[in-house]
Amino acid sequence: MEAKQSTISIFMFPWLAHGHISPYLELAKKLSTRNFKIYLCSTPVNLTSIKRKLSEKYSNSIQLIELHVPPLPDLPPPYHTTKDLPPHLMPTLKKAFDSAEPIFSLLLKTHKPDLLIYDFLQPWAPVVAAEYGIPAVDFITSSATMTAFMHHLYKDPLITFPFPLIYLRDYDKVEVSHLLNPSKHLDKDKTRCFECLDRSSEIVLIKTFKEVEGNVEKAMPRGFIESVGERGMVVEGWAPQVKILLHPSIGGFVSHCGWSSVMEGMKFGSPIIAIPMHLDQPVNARLVEEIGVGMEAVRDKNEMLDRKNVAEVIQKVVVEDGGEAVRSKAMELSETLSIKGDEDIDGVVEELVRLYNQKKRKE
Repeated sequence: MEAKQSTISIFMFPWLAHGHISPYLELAKKLSTRNFKIYLCSTPVNLTSIKRKLSEKYSNSIQLIELHVPPLPDLPPPYHTTKDLPPHLMPTLKKAFDSAEPIFSLLLKTHKPDLLIYDFLQPWAPVVAAEYGIPAVDFITSSATMTAFMHHLYKDPLITFPFPLIYLRDYDKVEVSHLLNPSKHLDKDKTRCFECLDRSSEIVLIKTFKEVEGNVEKAMPRGFIESVGERGMVVEGWAPQVKILLHPSIGGFVSHCGWSSVMEGMKFGSPIIAIPMHLDQPVNARLVEEIGVGMEAVRDKNEMLDRKNVAEVIQKVVVEDGGEAVRSKAMELSETLSIKGDEDIDGVVEELVRLYNQKKRKE
């Protein structure tokens, strides 16, 4: 009862990518309505975008905490995020982020949270929390399927994954080769990540329920946007995806299969046309097909998408009788998730309260 009568404070620390920050923010919103005080920590450039997503009702329960990453000559503050970051600067961003460990330590010392929820890309975070006696929980924003798949590849790379419908095509392997090929840096990161899981206070949260950015307009024919006219809409930049998927006119969802997008498609009953790019997206696309809520537009032998093939998959999923099973399954799963409601978050709350009570008994 003590934990339910007290407000439990949680320091949330996601990796510097919007695809990671958004799930942390959604979890923060849910926990804030259940007697939790949330400190959500990221760089100023990321927090600027987060502020637009926080309504006034969260002003007392969610506090944004700035993490000032030490500057590097080729990494000014606007690049303290993965959004619009040139790919060759990603290692530099990770290096700068790791160098912020002392600043992170000072933030924990200042705010004195009861618990820490952290991302798997900063395994030093639970080590710092342990120095202050703060229990730490790893919140993995990838799917449980992808988490199990990568764990298997790291631990037993010569043994076939026991679920044969979850696999990587040859061209997928090229896209994730930096995760699979052995190297001194990768071995170090793998060791740190497993240590990170080991330090996760007996609880690991996995988000099981937009990484690809670029100048899309440069790939479009001249005058394309103007020619669309009143027949559709072209949104440049980040689109309000949830609001779009909620619209009754949406018959299908062409997705790169980032996990957040897949979950949103499933939640709102939109059949998915999967066009995975890299990282966890190919595995998520296989999962979408396996559970029957979408179809993948497969690349050719040159790893290219064929417009005719993409059009055929869209036609089948959205219009043709052959896609009826996919449309029905998508709606069925949406209804199931709607009935399930907040059952999962209730379980998370129960575990966090238990962890808090355990900590208080040790004090």
